Amino acid sequence: MTQRTQVIPPVAALIRAGQKQTEAEVIHDFIYMLHDVSNCYLVKTNAGDVLVNSGFIPSVERNRTLLAPHRDGDVHSIFLTQAHPDHYGGVPAFQTANTRVITGARFTETRDYFAMLDAYLRGRSGKIWKTTLEQRNLDIPVVEPTHTVDQRQTFSIGEREFEVISTPGGESPCSVIVWLPNEKVVFTGNLFGPILDSVPNLSTTRGDKLRSAKLYMEGVRAVLDLRPETLITGHGQPIFGAGEIQARLQRMHDAVQYIHDETVKGMNAGKTVEALMAEISLPEELQIGEFHGKVSWAVKSIWNEYTGWFYMRSTTELYASHHSEIDSDLVELAGIDNLVERGMQYHQQGEHLKALHFVDIALNSEPDNHGAITLKQGILSKLLDISGYQNMSEVMWLRGQLADCEAILET
Repeated sequence: MTQRTQVIPPVAALIRAGQKQTEAEVIHDFIYMLHDVSNCYLVKTNAGDVLVNSGFIPSVERNRTLLAPHRDGDVHSIFLTQAHPDHYGGVPAFQTANTRVITGARFTETRDYFAMLDAYLRGRSGKIWKTTLEQRNLDIPVVEPTHTVDQRQTFSIGEREFEVISTPGGESPCSVIVWLPNEKVVFTGNLFGPILDSVPNLSTTRGDKLRSAKLYMEGVRAVLDLRPETLITGHGQPIFGAGEIQARLQRMHDAVQYIHDETVKGMNAGKTVEALMAEISLPEELQIGEFHGKVSWAVKSIWNEYTGWFYMRSTTELYASHHSEIDSDLVELAGIDNLVERGMQYHQQGEHLKALHFVDIALNSEPDNHGAITLKQGILSKLLDISGYQNMSEVMWLRGQLADCEAILET
């Protein structure tokens, strides 16, 4: 096994964390945590058990087994922080006729969006995830909420109050957080993405509705205003201490504000999106990770949120045409060996992205060209090393593309 295949990006490690869990983890004497693709939490009340999210479909039996020693009777209520299957996949296993399922107001809309584009999104996810998680055609359950929250609503269950607050700046338009005001505990789901202290992924590589930087910052401020003493996210370990939580969330908010403002400034100055992706970086005091999103991707997402699809670079953007349509002509005129040679020169000079443009032209014309595939393999390997193995989507995509190159070369 090569060093490249051994290194696991931080987010990938988080979503695998439950594979070795043998018992529920105690957060407080009334909250238990199960690590999963997205974590499942059991909250005890004297009126019955409550879940915040329910785990992923393949983990159902494991999750039921690990929670069994701490369960008392039927589940009273299930709060779902967003309409992604890794959050709600286990609902049918825990729900009874009397169980309330409480979600954000746009839960079914988001659920139906993914159902509508199921084949398309599965295909894209498969290309990215194939080197990290086993690919299975899972039957996604249709979960119907019994209660939906549009803005803010309190639910009293036994001795505890659960306040559901809409935060559409999270990973889906139906995103909510669950606040226990008396205990000063907040469940944020994936409002901040799968990992704290990281640039949010405003536009996912797999394909999803574009997320708003401004709504994201509003969500962070909503949590800051609560002044929680325990912060429980969708992945990883909880954060304790009001001061620690405030400092980390404020840095995340200010980092995204900086990226947003610098992008807008650059747009007004007439700079291209690529120039801004290359130029904008966070100052030292606002440095956060790039484990799921990246600064450059956030720049591009903000640009597209405000500008849309027409870049005004070529009239062809207005029509059903793409420059790759003439790649075969370019290969015919220049010769594929010349294109590969020029790509190799750029690669050796360290200009790997320019080299990749030449490779793409060559392979769009001759998909099995050995020289072009070998060069692509070298470029991808270099880009993977440069990545530092930090950003999960980048690493998974590069590894998947490398696997495709190796498969072709082997045959």
